[in-house]
Amino acid sequence: MKLNYKIIFHFLGLLILFNGGFILLSSLVSFLYKDGVSFELFLAGISTFIVGAVSMFFTRKHKKEMNKREGYIVVSFGWIIMTLSGTMPYIITGSIPDLSSAFFETMSGFTTTGSSILNDIESVPKGVLFWRSLTHWIGGMGIIVLAIAILPLLGIGGMQLFAAEAPGPSADKLHPRITDTAKRLWLIYFGYTAAETVLLQAAGMSFFDAINHSMCTLSTGGFSTKNASVAYWNGQPIIQYIIILFMFLAGTNFVLSYFAFKGKVQKIFGDEEFRLYFKFVTIFTIISACVIYFRADLGLSTIDHPMVWGRAESAYRHALFQVLAIITTTGFVTADYTLWTPFLVVFFFGLMFLGGSAGSTSGGVKVVRHLLLIKNGFIEFKRALHPNAILPVRYNKKAVSGDIVFNVLAFFILYMLSFIIGALGFSVLGIDFESSIGLAASSLGNVGPALGDFGPVNNYAALPSIGKWWCSFLMLIGRLELFTVLVLFTPFFWRNR
Repeated sequence: MKLNYKIIFHFLGLLILFNGGFILLSSLVSFLYKDGVSFELFLAGISTFIVGAVSMFFTRKHKKEMNKREGYIVVSFGWIIMTLSGTMPYIITGSIPDLSSAFFETMSGFTTTGSSILNDIESVPKGVLFWRSLTHWIGGMGIIVLAIAILPLLGIGGMQLFAAEAPGPSADKLHPRITDTAKRLWLIYFGYTAAETVLLQAAGMSFFDAINHSMCTLSTGGFSTKNASVAYWNGQPIIQYIIILFMFLAGTNFVLSYFAFKGKVQKIFGDEEFRLYFKFVTIFTIISACVIYFRADLGLSTIDHPMVWGRAESAYRHALFQVLAIITTTGFVTADYTLWTPFLVVFFFGLMFLGGSAGSTSGGVKVVRHLLLIKNGFIEFKRALHPNAILPVRYNKKAVSGDIVFNVLAFFILYMLSFIIGALGFSVLGIDFESSIGLAASSLGNVGPALGDFGPVNNYAALPSIGKWWCSFLMLIGRLELFTVLVLFTPFFWRNR
């Protein structure tokens, strides 16, 4: 079957049009705050909007049918096209004049990685900072999911796109119609963002800082409007606790949030992935807090109070914050955790491979995959003793098909292989071992802060141009969970059948 190129370009045009609209929104913010770049942002937005509209116009007469191959192409190339057009606000305003750096910053935004090359974030115009945070918010739930919510207007079915955008081990749907699912997810996403904005403003943040940090929290991104990230508010614990709450929610399957709003609370606590996610956060926080508390003599600047109870609260808060920021791949920082003993450096590095729940905005391997791997491992032990027994892997009291188990195993092997190749790529550029493995794990898992020269208090400005492109590629395949992008590199994908 030949590819339907018209529908591919039509949909890519729609994504570019969306991008242009969001850039125009950023120009409005720039105008309101009088930061001096409103015209430049308007120019970037209107030109992007026109390119998208023209592409849609010339491909309007297309066969309104999309198969899986076309879905993979639209998602993968859509992310690249969005990133390329998203560099314009940086380049035209002069905030990031270099294409490699601008592409890196934009890809980091859309993939919700949160890595940055900006040395002085607070000097960047507010309209550009808003666009920077907006790339997180768009990419968090997925611009594809947003777009398929209006596909009925275009007469196009969206299931193929949804499958490519969220290729996890299960495909929970809130509603039989995929567009209704997308609308409900975005409604929850928008509601959480608005709620966090109100709470952060009430806790002492300015409205601009509050809305930016809300967009970056719910998307599990990590861009901040301050050079010190959330550490800027170390003296205001309530702000950090609010962000902690919404990081936890953002790392939870959004389907569970929907059930909670419908009053079906039993479905939340009955979900095995949620229970394991909660246990991981609790156990890892206790371990980290104990190490921080008893090793506070290491010059930890985040111990805010001299009294014992204050030191305990501070150790707990910073441990909980950083554990959640890494597990959910949000990437906010309240301190340089590389100073928290070698044990915690290795510990947090391991957490980069965990990830939040499937159906959340977080990156990484995802808790459900780890759960299925653990269960399958125990079953293999049993199978060694009872080779003839039928021992299926069970998830939420239901047997998991062998295809899903094999898919999880293949994903994990491919993920680790991608990590090794990613680290090797950085080492070829002369980057040291610690920094190379940190860059690869952080980029592939969409975490943000890495290790070594690219740790939580540093940025990626020193990375060579080719390193930024390599990072961007790892961010992309990590965000789209490997198969969606890597399948395009196989020869059989492009054969007409």
